[in-house]
Amino acid sequence: MENKRDYYEVLGVSKEADSSAIKKAYRKLAKKYHPDTNAGNAEAEKRFKEISEAYAVLGDEEKKKLYDEFGHIAFEPGFNADAARAQKQYGYENFGSDNSQNGYREYHFNGSDGDDIFGDLFGNMFRRGAKGGNFHSEGFHNDSGFYQQFHQRENDGFYGKHGFHETYSGKGENLEAEISLTFDEAVFGCDKMITLQEAGGNRTLKVHIPAGIDTGQSVRLRGKGHPGIGGGEPGDLLLKAKVGRKPGYERKGVDVYTTVSIPYTTAALGGETRVSTLYGDVSCKIKEGTQSGSKIRLRGKGIVSMKNPNVHGDQYVTVQIQVPRHLNQQARRKLMEYKQACG
Repeated sequence: MENKRDYYEVLGVSKEADSSAIKKAYRKLAKKYHPDTNAGNAEAEKRFKEISEAYAVLGDEEKKKLYDEFGHIAFEPGFNADAARAQKQYGYENFGSDNSQNGYREYHFNGSDGDDIFGDLFGNMFRRGAKGGNFHSEGFHNDSGFYQQFHQRENDGFYGKHGFHETYSGKGENLEAEISLTFDEAVFGCDKMITLQEAGGNRTLKVHIPAGIDTGQSVRLRGKGHPGIGGGEPGDLLLKAKVGRKPGYERKGVDVYTTVSIPYTTAALGGETRVSTLYGDVSCKIKEGTQSGSKIRLRGKGIVSMKNPNVHGDQYVTVQIQVPRHLNQQARRKLMEYKQACG
């Protein structure tokens, strides 16, 4: 296992830093040392990889907990966190303590069977001798059965021919951005050209917006996020939709709500009226005696479902009755006759 700097030190944050501070520090450093802006600079490339590796751990809540508890060794192949926590069972102490002399690190275990603890921590890399209480494996020796220690060199891995080292690789960080859409673009879908500002310059992408998307929903572009770590796959680009309004239309999920005004006489006597929909005008029958506030349901005239293009929402139309503001003499006389007739 190579000698690595403390991940908090790499990102320049304290151990008390929250996820927001860690992400902010990572983005600042990643932008500074990104290969696109440091072409041919081997030291910058090395720093970028170190920064990305540190964030891959500290930016992940579960990995951060392991690192805080065990340090770098938590990510060595075969490591078993549950076995490492078996302090009482194995009399285990000073796990991962540093020894500054000669670039070594010491690990001490008091009591118990050293073969068992290493078997639990690192699988079957270390085998117990066939006879007696002593065990021998590359880099380990036990003379008393009660105390064992092993040393780790900075550059040579564990003593013996079975030193182990693993190059960390991981998926790149996802990139998030907001995309503004008109009401109709969201309803019917569209293709948009977007420009992303990056450290190495602007990047233009053509994005297909699926019909039916709503505010807060995202379009995922796989592999268009930050580059991967150690040869890992790049992250994704998540475009979060912000949909504008359309006069006369209110959206609730896949359903839309509108209003229609009809004459007083149509409401009283019945008839037909034209209603605007997202797909053009339709003719609706108005029942005799329709009241203001009554609703008309137009099935399938709502918005298409993103999950199933064969499914559409409905349109709900609220009826508003037009009350005449000015009556001529004849109309007033007729209305008075109607009033008297109705008692």
